[in-house]
Amino acid sequence: MVQVRRCAFKAKPKDIKYRLAGNVSGSEQLCANTHCCVGYFGIVDGLPEASLLACDVIEMLCAEATCKPQSRFDNTFIKCVCNTDLCNSNITWELEQPQLVYSYTVDVLTIALVVLSGTLLVVGFILGAVKCLSNKEKKNLQPSHQDDLLTAVCSCHTTKTCQIDSADFELQQIVCCGHFATVWQGTYQGTVVAVKVFPTGRKETFITEREVYELPLMKHDSIIHFLGEGTKLDGCSGFLVLEFAEYGSLHSYLCQHTGNWMWSLKLCHSLSQGLSYLHTDLCRNDVHKPAVAHRDLSSSNVLVKADGTCALSDFGCSTILRSCLGHHHWQSFIRNMVAHTQVGTLRYMSPEILEGSVNLSNSWCLMQGDVYALGLLLWEIWMRCTDLFEGSIVPEHLLPYESELGATVTLENLVIYVSHMDNRPSIPKHWDLLPQGSSLQELVTGCWDRDPDARLTSHCVVDRFESLLSSVVV
Repeated sequence: MVQVRRCAFKAKPKDIKYRLAGNVSGSEQLCANTHCCVGYFGIVDGLPEASLLACDVIEMLCAEATCKPQSRFDNTFIKCVCNTDLCNSNITWELEQPQLVYSYTVDVLTIALVVLSGTLLVVGFILGAVKCLSNKEKKNLQPSHQDDLLTAVCSCHTTKTCQIDSADFELQQIVCCGHFATVWQGTYQGTVVAVKVFPTGRKETFITEREVYELPLMKHDSIIHFLGEGTKLDGCSGFLVLEFAEYGSLHSYLCQHTGNWMWSLKLCHSLSQGLSYLHTDLCRNDVHKPAVAHRDLSSSNVLVKADGTCALSDFGCSTILRSCLGHHHWQSFIRNMVAHTQVGTLRYMSPEILEGSVNLSNSWCLMQGDVYALGLLLWEIWMRCTDLFEGSIVPEHLLPYESELGATVTLENLVIYVSHMDNRPSIPKHWDLLPQGSSLQELVTGCWDRDPDARLTSHCVVDRFESLLSSVVV
C-alpha cells in the first residue's frame, strides 16, 4: 500500500486549492496528489509565524526532510517545502537567516567571474574558429541547450550610435513622467520624436537601456526605433531620441478604446512579434544580435503606433542574455546577474519572480518570465474586444488582478494569490461558447502557467496568432 503523506494543516477559507489538496482532519491533512508538504510563514518581530500549512497543490521537487526556508519575499515572508510527515509544522529558523540573500548574491558573482575567466582563456585559442549558427541550425536546437548564458560566444559589433546635440531638437510637451525618466514629445530634423530624459540619479538605467538599443539588428517594426542619444541637457545623466508612438502606452490606449476581433488580433500579434524578436538570438552576415529579456513587460511599457500595432519600449530593467568578447556587455551581464531577482512591475511578475526563486544563470527562466507577463497583456487586450462581449457591455479597462486585489497590490498579496493559490485574472465564462474561445484560453493559460517550462515560448505565441489570422475570413 502506498503511504500517504501527512502534513500539518492551517489555511484560510479562501485557500480553496490547498483545502482540496487532500483530506483534512483537524490540524492535519492527508495528501491526495503529492508527497510534499508546504509552509508559508510571515516574519513577525523577527520570528516566523505560520500563514499557511498544507499539502502542496501539485507534485514538485521537495528534497528536504525538514522545513528549511527556501524563498524569501522582501524579508517579510518565507516558504519551505519538505518530504516527511508533518515536516511543515516547525520551520528550521536561524538568526542569521536574513543573510541568505546576500550570500547567494556573492556566490552568483563568484561563479560568474570564474566561468568568465575560464571562457576568456578558451576563447583565446578558438576565437578565429567561432562562427554564429545559422537560423536553420538554431531552430534545430532545444531551448534549454540553445539559451544557456555562457555556452557560445559569437563575434559581433555594436551599432554605431548617432550622437545628438540637445540644440538639434525642440522639446514641446511632457508625454509622461515615470519613476526612471521623463518622456517629452519633440521635433528632430522636421520629424515628431519622443525624447526620454533620465535624471542624474538614473545613470545606470540610461546605460542599460542604451546598450539594448545599440545592439546590432535591433531594428524591428514591433520595437520602438532608436534614433540616437546624448548627454548635454541640464540636470540629466542622458537622453534617448526615439520613434514617437501616436497613441501612447497600451494602458492609456485600452482605457480609451475598444475594438473588434481583428483590432485585438492586430495588437496581440504585433506585441508577440516584438517579444519574439527581442528573445531571438540572431546572426546575419557575421553580425550577432543576442537574445534580450525585457524583465519589465507591462501595458505601460508597450506603446501603440498610429497604425494600431504595438511596439516594445522601456528597456531599463532588461538583461542581455549573450555577451560579446571585447565589449562592455560582459560587465552589463555581471551587473544584471547580481541584481535583485524581483525586477519589474509588481503585478506583472511571474510566480517564480515573486518568490525570488528565478534562476538568474539561465536565460530561459528570464525569457519565460516575460512570457508570463505577455499572457497578462493578451488578457488585457481581449477584455476590451467588442466581439468577445457581443450583446453586453465591454468592461472598463482593468490592470491584471485589479478586480481581485484592488488598484494597489503588495508583494505579500500577490505571493499568496498568484503563487500560493495559483490564481490568475478571471476569464469570462461565456468565452467557452465562442468559436475562438478555446483558442484564446489555451493561448493565455499557456503563457501564464505556474511552471516556466510548461509555458509557451514567445516564438510559439507568434505561430498561434498567425494561425488565428489565417483562419479569419476576409
